[in-house]
Amino acid sequence: MTTPPLSPVRIGALAPLTRPGWAEAGSHLLAGMTLAVREVNAAGGIDGRPIELLVRDTAADPQRAAAAIDELAGLGVVAVAGEYHSVVARSAAARADALQLPFLCSSAVLDALTEEPTEWVARLCPPQSRGWRLFADFLHDKGHRRIAVATQPSVYWAAGVGLLRDQLRSHGDTVTELDLNALDPAAVCDELVNHRATALLLLAGHPEPVVSLVKAVRADYRLAELQLAAPAGQPEFAEWAASLGVDGTAVPFLRYLPETLTPLGTRVETSLREELGGAPSFVALEGYDTITVLTAVLRTHGLDRARIAGAWASVAVEGTRGEIRFTRTPGINVWQWTWPPIQIVDRDPAAPNHFRILHTG
Repeated sequence: MTTPPLSPVRIGALAPLTRPGWAEAGSHLLAGMTLAVREVNAAGGIDGRPIELLVRDTAADPQRAAAAIDELAGLGVVAVAGEYHSVVARSAAARADALQLPFLCSSAVLDALTEEPTEWVARLCPPQSRGWRLFADFLHDKGHRRIAVATQPSVYWAAGVGLLRDQLRSHGDTVTELDLNALDPAAVCDELVNHRATALLLLAGHPEPVVSLVKAVRADYRLAELQLAAPAGQPEFAEWAASLGVDGTAVPFLRYLPETLTPLGTRVETSLREELGGAPSFVALEGYDTITVLTAVLRTHGLDRARIAGAWASVAVEGTRGEIRFTRTPGINVWQWTWPPIQIVDRDPAAPNHFRILHTG
């Protein structure tokens, strides 16, 4: 008599896979998670039960993410993982907390992921305050004293502006905010000249309005010495290079990689390169690490949601970018990996597909 297969262990996966979400980031995140699930299942799954990933496209919509959490909870997932956009992840985290459903956030940095402290949510990527303050110090150390930020209305962008402003002003630097809803690219260029800005930070969506703004700045002879920068990491992805070419080089940004990957990371990077048909971003590695952490928790603590949430403090897992441990961090209301590696890099003008490491922190 044939033994029936064991029922799968269901994990929900959130990612922006269609516009207006950053679909390329979502596809990298999902590729990392999918690869990890495939490897876990090939090694016997969770006590012989395969993991089944239930994927939901958030399309950068917070309400859609909250609805997905409700649906996934009803489908019996033991946990939810993923998401790239911070405002979307905040909505998902709030709903997961209300439903007492474990949520491991892969790639959304907003400090205030939840309004109140919660035991149900953990995060792999560093909080915005850590990376963006490092970025502000980098600009100051490079001699920039008059910085402009081109921004759009958003909780995420507003939080970034606040962090940059506070850190730069603590050094005595000036910060000028330029509202991209009120100014077209030509008007932004005029404002940059008027304010004698030496650096412009791009705190806005890709492809638009960022692509048009970058092209306008690069074409303006008055701004030949202006430093463009994008702390949110838009230049990480191939879509940036394809849309801007050499204009998109020499634009520093944050990414969450060590100088040298772990042996696991090296192997995973090779597999993801084949999967994606190109170099995997750090977001793909965050996706892989997310499933690696959840697998370790499930194998040790079982499938009960409360036991999973109660296990964040005991996690000690070797990921693609180092050992992952979660702690309670002052000012952060979720369990936080302290700390993921951080780099400031840019694309090399001489070889746009090559990244130059400018600073590590």
